[in-house]
Amino acid sequence: MATPLAPQEIEMQLQQIDGWELAADKKAIHRQFRFKDFSEAFGFMSRVALAAEKLNHHPDWSNVYNRVDVSLSTHDAGGLTELDFKLAGMMDRMAAKS
Repeated sequence: MATPLAPQEIEMQLQQIDGWELAADKKAIHRQFRFKDFSEAFGFMSRVALAAEKLNHHPDWSNVYNRVDVSLSTHDAGGLTELDFKLAGMMDRMAAKS
C-alpha cells in the first residue's frame, strides 16, 4: 500500500503541477481538462487509461463533450500519495500533446 503524503509534501507537489486544486478535505486533487471536441477528449481519456493501468492507479473522472473532470486520490491509503501526483503529471503532459 502507498503511504499518504504529509500536508507539507502535498503543498510541495502541488507547486509542481499547474491547474490542479486540493479538495476541501485535502484527500484528493482535482482538475478540469478542455479539448477542441469530444474526439480529442475521448482520445485523451484512452491514452490516460492505458498509462493508469500500467501504474495500477485509476482516476475518478467524467466526460461531457469536450470536458474531462478528474479527481485523483489513493483510496486504499486514505488520501494523497506520490501515485496521484505522478498520474497528474502524466495527464498534464498527455493533454499538452492533444
